[in-house]
Order: sequence, then C-alpha cells, then structure tokens
Amino acid sequence: MIPRSILAIARIGFAALALVAIGYTLWKTADAGTLDVVNFFSYFTILSNLLAVVSLVGGVLRGDRTPSRGWDLLRGQAVVMMTVTLVVYALLLEDTDVALSDAWVNITLHKLFPIVVIADWLLDPPDAAVSVRDSLVWLAFPLLWTGYTLVRGALVGWYPYPFLDPANGGYATVAAYVLGVLVFGAVVSAVVAVAGNAMRGRRLVTAPA
Repeated sequence: MIPRSILAIARIGFAALALVAIGYTLWKTADAGTLDVVNFFSYFTILSNLLAVVSLVGGVLRGDRTPSRGWDLLRGQAVVMMTVTLVVYALLLEDTDVALSDAWVNITLHKLFPIVVIADWLLDPPDAAVSVRDSLVWLAFPLLWTGYTLVRGALVGWYPYPFLDPANGGYATVAAYVLGVLVFGAVVSAVVAVAGNAMRGRRLVTAPA
C-alpha cells in the first residue's frame, strides 16, 4: 500500500511541474511579443492540464475526507481530457506547432502529466462506482470546447489545431475529425469508468479514514 502522504507529495510535485511549464510558456510567448491570452487559453491541452492540476491539488486539500460524487466526476473528467490530449497529440499533432516549442514543456504537458493523471486515477480510484452511462457526462466539456472553437475560429480566423481549421480540407473534413475524436472520447470515458470501478477492490493507496 502507498501512504497517502507519499501520494500527496507526488500530486503536489507533478501539479507544480505542469504549472511551471504553462507559466514558462506564457512568459516566453509574452517576452517574444506574440502572446494572445485568449488564444493561449483556448488550447485544449492548456485547459486539460489546468483541470488536471485542480484535480491533483484538490485531492491533497481534501485530505482524508471521503470523495463526493461530484468530486469523483471532476477527477474522471480530468482523466478523460488528459487521455484525449495524450492520444490526439501522438496521432495528429506530434509534428505540428502547437505553441509549446520547448521540448521539456511539450513532453510535460502532452505526455508525462497525462500519464501521471491516469496513474493517479488507478492508484486512488473513486469510492463510488461510476457507470458507463454516467461517464457520458465527461463528453460535455469537449463538446462545448469544440463548439466554441469552431464558432470563434470562424469569427477571428484562428484555430488552435490544424484538423479543426476548414482551410485544411473544408468543413466535411473537420466534421470527420470531430466525430472521430468524440467517438474516441466516448470510448475513453467508458474505459476510465470501468477501470476506476475495477480498481476500487484493489486500491493501492491507503483508503480515507
């Protein structure tokens, strides 16, 4: 069994690393005179990592209190979004400029931190079971983000990722990518719920008092 004190240290350490990576990128972009704050915080990667930071730090601040249903769903949301970030980056964006030019920042936000958040879910799974049906709520934010991105992109002419830009193949191509990512997101949501439920009986972290 892993003591909760060790888990807390790991959570704070990795959350701090992610915040440093985001803060460094903000500073570097601002220093270069190319920072657009709205664009920066419109990247799915940035939003996913910030939510993941909240989930890890919140887990520490909650201490030994039994997680609530809402908190478990928030944690699961972070896991789903970070898993999508990890896989979509690997499949579609690895050779694309996504405003994270420094290798250590790129590795931290697109690879390392997503794996940490997934591991955190498995090591310290939710106390209450999350049904596959319940897991579909985790698609709400990605859907809202996609709608926001497409509407704003049409208005300002900027898209965070090439596969969402109609200039690259038209709206039919964009629709195909969006549908593919959403189907993948639904599968990920179900897997996250099932995996969390499976690990509830073999928790590797000391349970809350």
